[in-house]
Amino acid sequence: MADAERLTLTLSSGGDVVIKLRPDLAPGHVERIASLAEQGFYDGVPFHRVIPGFMAQGGDPTGRGTGGSDLPNLKAEFSSEPHVRGIASMARTQDPNSANSQFFICLDDATFLDNQYTVWGEVESGMEHVDALPAGEPPREPGKIVKATVSRAS
Repeated sequence: MADAERLTLTLSSGGDVVIKLRPDLAPGHVERIASLAEQGFYDGVPFHRVIPGFMAQGGDPTGRGTGGSDLPNLKAEFSSEPHVRGIASMARTQDPNSANSQFFICLDDATFLDNQYTVWGEVESGMEHVDALPAGEPPREPGKIVKATVSRAS
């Protein structure tokens, strides 16, 4: 059986976060995240919203939480996968079909988000680097994704 795809985020807070991609849950969202990472879209992008005990959100090149990629928004791919610590999920507006490039990583269990946000991955290692991101909305000195790389299934 082939290895699963992984997204590695090298963070300014000290190291690599390895996220196992879950195309079984959200194939369209996984493809979007992976292709944006391969294009260098996420390199240098800050975590503009970090709420301790809840989640760390990034993926907006403007750093304000209002931007995204030039690609069209994605249709929701909701699943019953629970939003627990280490889950990577897509951010969106009130419109369920508005996810684009912004995502969040749960710092703690947030099951009230279940079936309302698209889960696309789970942190396998490096959660301590997510925990170390500066808090705030936005943080005064936001943590950044230094480099995002994808290892495709073999």
